[in-house]
Amino acid sequence: MPVLQDFTATTLVGDEQPLEAYRGKVVLVVNTASQCGFTPQYDGLEELWQKYRGQGLVVLGFPCNQFGGQEPGDAEQIGEFCRVNHGVTFPMFDKVEVNGDAAHPLYRWLRREARGALGSEKIKWNFTKFLVGKDGAPIKRFGSSTKPEKLRGAVEKALAA
Repeated sequence: MPVLQDFTATTLVGDEQPLEAYRGKVVLVVNTASQCGFTPQYDGLEELWQKYRGQGLVVLGFPCNQFGGQEPGDAEQIGEFCRVNHGVTFPMFDKVEVNGDAAHPLYRWLRREARGALGSEKIKWNFTKFLVGKDGAPIKRFGSSTKPEKLRGAVEKALAA
């Protein structure tokens, strides 16, 4: 069975990043967007990253333009927006699709392994969050409206496991 570390993704600066680099870490994978009602969650994601990174948490942001065209920028624009407006320092990746035939392989796997409400695989909107354990297996999916600060308990439990 695949695990997170089996995948590779392209960073915002165009480098191929094997997710093997996050072996033994608790990883929060989030599909993001710069022009979404949930965009202020970047601040909460950065807070989680800063608070728990020393204990082994990594937050990975994957911009996505599939929901209402809310991430129209290119990699440089996305990176600048995240840094300037939200102080983002956690790893950000190149724009991906999360649903459909062109979905990034990581997201096809996450959707299958951590289904949403009523057993649906489909991601409904930006800022859907997937918590992945140290073993590389998904623990839980959290919907867009779940604020990052509400994940602290789940993150702490995963870090303690």
